[in-house]
Amino acid sequence: MVEIHGEVEDGFAAVADAFVENFEQRGELGAACSLFVEGRQVVDLWAGTANSATQEPWTSDTMALVFSATKGATAICIGMLVERGMLDYDAPVAAYWSEFAAAGKEAVTVSQLMSHQAGLIFADPPLGLKEVLAVDPVVEALAAQLPRWEPGSMHGYHALTYGWLAGELVRRVDGRRIGRFFADEVAAPLGLDFWIGLPEAEECRVAVLRGAPRPEGDELELMMKIAGPGTNGGRALTMDGALAISGPGMSFNTRAVHATEMPAANGITTARSLARMYAATIGEVDGVRLAQDSTVDQMRREQVRGPDACLVLETRFGHGFMLHCDTSPLLAEGSFGHYGAGGSLGFADPATGIGFGYVMNAMGGGIAGDPRAVALTDAVRRCS
Repeated sequence: MVEIHGEVEDGFAAVADAFVENFEQRGELGAACSLFVEGRQVVDLWAGTANSATQEPWTSDTMALVFSATKGATAICIGMLVERGMLDYDAPVAAYWSEFAAAGKEAVTVSQLMSHQAGLIFADPPLGLKEVLAVDPVVEALAAQLPRWEPGSMHGYHALTYGWLAGELVRRVDGRRIGRFFADEVAAPLGLDFWIGLPEAEECRVAVLRGAPRPEGDELELMMKIAGPGTNGGRALTMDGALAISGPGMSFNTRAVHATEMPAANGITTARSLARMYAATIGEVDGVRLAQDSTVDQMRREQVRGPDACLVLETRFGHGFMLHCDTSPLLAEGSFGHYGAGGSLGFADPATGIGFGYVMNAMGGGIAGDPRAVALTDAVRRCS
């Protein structure tokens, strides 16, 4: 039986029970879960193994790479710049980034960019790993290229390019790269253990990811439709094969990927920091608030809903955030956040004052919400 560490306030035992069940029934390896209510932490749990090869235990300060849960942090940075009047969701991207107007993209808005409507789901022609990790070659390629579809006519998950596109907007209007902006404006004021571009000194704290089991049967058939060779999803998720998202050569376990700025997918954090960040978008946390109610309403306002040109299934997005629907079951209607590949999840729910974070290192293969994250959010729902 796994030893559970941390604290749970009275009234939230159901979350602890679900956390234990994830280890006992759902194949958890190492994980942490945190819950804030009205700016106060009421759940802080961790357990298991951070590295299955060495059996290093998961500790209070173990961090994990959270894949697309990073997108929420990036969306918050954009929202903060909107609140400051430095960006406008309705303005053309080219108003801030002139080179982006190439190939007929002069009318693409910031809103369309942030809601996966721009049709720039991978670099064309493809780039190699060295170019991807250098960031600037990706940004330059995306600015110059023709969209995959007419922007605004449909939406398709920009699995990796979302982050570089949003990150370049931050750099154009603020002068700082998004990793620096996030560190200065979000992480430092809140005291977060959260990086987009991990310093080498922190590498020893990162849990080692274990890839998802190979799907079979109907699950394999669906996965091939979503991410098989030549599909929009497969090309978007790997930048045409430059990055390996599974298998023994998984790119996301490497120092090089941890060190670069990949604002859609390489955020490294703790559950505590993920939950704290979301709590500070909807209220004060130790005197710090990241966005006012009017900005939050803009960030979480539905922009697209329906079949996704990359993920095939229905998706629903605001300005960078996943919104509650069958394939992204957050706490309730009105909540906003983002799942990460394999199972990680962060979200906020303004109606209940909840900020939630869950990180893990045993990747699951589910599409419509990982069963471990769903079990935890179901427990939170029963407590709130």
